[in-house]
Amino acid sequence: MTEIEPAGFSSSPGLRKYFYGPHGLRSGWRLLIFFAILAVLYRVDSRFIRPLTRGLDEIIDYLAGCVSNFLVFLLASWIMSKIEKRTIADYGLPWRRLFQRQFWLGALLGFGSLSLLLLVMRVSGLFYFGQISLSAAQALRFAGLYVLAFIIVGLREEFNTRGYALFTFAQGIGFWPAALLTSVIFGYMHLGNSGENWLGLFNVSAGGLFFCFLLRRSGNLWLPIGFHMAWDWAETYFYGVPDSGQVEPGHLFSGTFSGPAWLTGGSVGPEGSVLCTLFLVALCFALNHWLREAKYPAPDALPASKSVPQDSIHRYQEST
Repeated sequence: MTEIEPAGFSSSPGLRKYFYGPHGLRSGWRLLIFFAILAVLYRVDSRFIRPLTRGLDEIIDYLAGCVSNFLVFLLASWIMSKIEKRTIADYGLPWRRLFQRQFWLGALLGFGSLSLLLLVMRVSGLFYFGQISLSAAQALRFAGLYVLAFIIVGLREEFNTRGYALFTFAQGIGFWPAALLTSVIFGYMHLGNSGENWLGLFNVSAGGLFFCFLLRRSGNLWLPIGFHMAWDWAETYFYGVPDSGQVEPGHLFSGTFSGPAWLTGGSVGPEGSVLCTLFLVALCFALNHWLREAKYPAPDALPASKSVPQDSIHRYQEST
């Protein structure tokens, strides 16, 4: 892949270095272009698309907003992919792997992880599973609705925070500094949730860093999307506990907590517990033996400029 330079830059090396690096247009400038495209698309969306669902059921309006928000980021990323001669897969979302093995492995891991955390709390006397509160027909209906809802939420939150922006930040400052930055932003996005607290926000950011780990080692976003979907589904629907401070109707069990908020999570739910913090650390260590190799970003996603030796590209890959 090669970058097209404006006329005159090759003869102005002093000016060129502020715009171009070893891999073409510098990350900061590409991000500015990306955010400018986002601003225009958000304006179009808020004026012409979002009004179409206002006045409908609150849940439908919320999910429509999630879909619309995701599509805005997807379109902006697609435009950048054309400018940069890349694909959406380079930014972590290969559509040919849609709902295939990695997604379902992530879903199994997400549901199992939350279940194990709640089991530890139950053994410690901090959590009680409660009784089934739905009929068979209601259970099936709400299970399907929440699966659809959290697939949408998982796609939006994972791609919006760990898609193009993470890929481009990583080329500028390295993968893990970029992962930390985007994870802090991910935590900040949950600041307005009712019932949230500082430990809950910290764990959301830590969860974002964990999702970056899954992306780094699996090669794309489908494993973290599956994990994200199943964790939220298990909290909201299956166990009926707060999800980042949010409690929704139509849950299978009516789980309850008993004990100090720093252990139970209080109004935040399991994500507000220090046990969740320790659990995420332990989970990273455990998965480190399963997902051994760094696979993201893919080597062929890096632009190979004619003026840049291949060994420079290899050194960049090793540093990130």
